[in-house]
Amino acid sequence: MRIAYVCADAGVPVFGTKGASVHVQSILRAFLRRGDRIDLYAARTDGDVPQDLATVAVHPLVLRPRATKSGPPIPPGQSIDAMLAVVLAERLRLYDVVYERHALWSSNAMRLARVRGVPGILEINAPLVEEQRTHRQLPDPDLANELVGRALWAARLRVAVSDEVARRHAEYGFEPSDFLICPNGIDPARFTAGSESSLATGGVAAAPRRGRPDDPFTVGFLGTLKPWHGLDSLLDAFVPLARSNGAYRLLIVGDGPMREVMEARLEREALRHRVEFSGAVDPAQVPRWLARMDVGTAPYDQQDGLYFSPLKILEYHAAGLPVVASDAGQVRELVRNGIDGWLVAPGDAGALAETLERTRLDPVATQTMGARGREHVIANRSWDSILERILGSISNLGGADARRAQRTLSVGLGNG
Repeated sequence: MRIAYVCADAGVPVFGTKGASVHVQSILRAFLRRGDRIDLYAARTDGDVPQDLATVAVHPLVLRPRATKSGPPIPPGQSIDAMLAVVLAERLRLYDVVYERHALWSSNAMRLARVRGVPGILEINAPLVEEQRTHRQLPDPDLANELVGRALWAARLRVAVSDEVARRHAEYGFEPSDFLICPNGIDPARFTAGSESSLATGGVAAAPRRGRPDDPFTVGFLGTLKPWHGLDSLLDAFVPLARSNGAYRLLIVGDGPMREVMEARLEREALRHRVEFSGAVDPAQVPRWLARMDVGTAPYDQQDGLYFSPLKILEYHAAGLPVVASDAGQVRELVRNGIDGWLVAPGDAGALAETLERTRLDPVATQTMGARGREHVIANRSWDSILERILGSISNLGGADARRAQRTLSVGLGNG
């Protein structure tokens, strides 16, 4: 098939290192492994193109902000969407599927696909209007909501990364059952023994490598350093552990706005020398960093309404690491408590510290948990299987989709 992959989000560099970038690259690779041809339409194409994505035809959506004659300027994302409409209108006949990572202000890809009879797949990773309003600035909430609704109604298939993401779109007239729920996945080749990025020479249990409880013990965190990842709780747990036992180390793989705050606190606690910050890491190098950890953490503070599908947890598992994570949202589905990791109450630094200590004191159980997690995600959570499930769902849509098409037209499908 020939695929148009659209990412009109200027906050997602498609060849970058953040989790959203990894998600984009992973879906592109899954298409390529099927033998599909891909045209990539993206607002951010800076950075080096990975060698295995060199055959993807890249069409940059160059930002050209426009001002209205009266009133505030048009949001930059809307300008990108307007340009996308022009570009796709000329090329849509080439494609068998239009696959879009949903972006705020973007609706034209799904709307044009609907009009031209090309299956449109909309992948939704967050409640975008709510997220923008909470963490950034939202200049025109009514317009933003209108465009989200248009994109959702126009899509032939809506794919949400979690049940909570699906639930948060009820205001647009949808039930959770109107979405295909597909959590994030992993690429087993990145974590396979014998590959360039392999963590070990063979076997299922790629990590950890500790033999005795008093060996150095590295607590790991992978991800963008932002407040909602529970990094304060992680330090609240790590500081007393490190003070009581010289075996503890902390490895932070990633970068972000919380780094300076964390480093300042560690300096005050006289523990900066026990913590390593990698900075931004190329996705291809992530397995090498995970190989240096003994346990992976996902210490979210939020209990209710957590809508993420944490890629870090799946990568910890693929690396053969046991996971200690908050009992919240989709996390409780990705970590099988007592089998391949432990769940603790969100924001409870004491419980987090106690569980990390339990993990350190039992290296054998730790290795067993890591092996179980690795075996499970490689068998059940590959990007290839996720993509096949998505594409297979297209042919199963029936009358309900036809009714949605009529609703789409009624909310102004042809209006730019």
